[in-house]
Amino acid sequence: MSDPDVRQLRYFVAVAEERHFGRAAERLGIAQPPLSRAIRELERHLGVRLLERTTRQVAVTPAGEEFLRDARAALDAVDAAVRRARNAGSTRPVLRVAIKADFDAGLLPTILEEYKAEPDGLPVDLLFGGRGDQVPALRDGRADVALLPLPYDDAGIDREPLLTEPRLLAISATDPLAARRSLRLADLAGHTLPDGSPAAVGETPPPPPDRHRPEHRLDLAQIFHLVEIGETVFFPPISVVQRHTRPGIAYREVDDLEPSTLTVAWPEMSRSPAVAAFVRVAGRVGAAHPSDRAWADLPTATGLVT
Repeated sequence: MSDPDVRQLRYFVAVAEERHFGRAAERLGIAQPPLSRAIRELERHLGVRLLERTTRQVAVTPAGEEFLRDARAALDAVDAAVRRARNAGSTRPVLRVAIKADFDAGLLPTILEEYKAEPDGLPVDLLFGGRGDQVPALRDGRADVALLPLPYDDAGIDREPLLTEPRLLAISATDPLAARRSLRLADLAGHTLPDGSPAAVGETPPPPPDRHRPEHRLDLAQIFHLVEIGETVFFPPISVVQRHTRPGIAYREVDDLEPSTLTVAWPEMSRSPAVAAFVRVAGRVGAAHPSDRAWADLPTATGLVT
């Protein structure tokens, strides 16, 4: 008997996620009987029970849970391969760069300009997304390379650091803490970050973002508005501070706040000359960019609240 095919994997994942054959069939756009037959054939081929069926519900067995994780990864890999092949084989192949707006430490314009001169370079399409969108785009083939700050899950991803810069506290100018020139993370007890996690925990990673929570989709303008009215605080790198000054926001040093490191990242299996050229240019631009901008110079340069 041949190995399980992509169709069977998609069918199984749909049933395992829906926990219901009828809903899975509707999701897949097929009738329920062929879906049930495909799952039975898959179980016979594997020699294990993947699903426990009752008249009311479907439960995933321990073996099914293991298979579900690997089946999702396999389908993601197939989808990514299809997207990359279509892009490479199109009449106008492009380099797709995933980025969160303004989180490029000011490097992107120079990178794009110098990349144009690369013999292996391609036209660039920018794929803008929210926090946490860049790595999934690399994994599923929607993007070829990304600019994004640490930390992130780099499983299956290669990366190089480009630039490290200080981060500051953005806080409402009416907050009592704004009267202090320098703070520590412990001073932020009771304040929350835009994703809802406590600001005082410092570098402890917040829970994985829930794509259904509104704050995951907040853009910088919305975040800074919430900071201004005292609803949240924020830890932007200096390059972001320079682009987003508002009269109702104070920026303060936090002595034990870790700096922000911008990286260039790409799928570890990539062998694209265009990706290699972009990484090479990004590294050169990052190395030439000053990363020691002093906090003391910012108020004069940007009119920050002091």
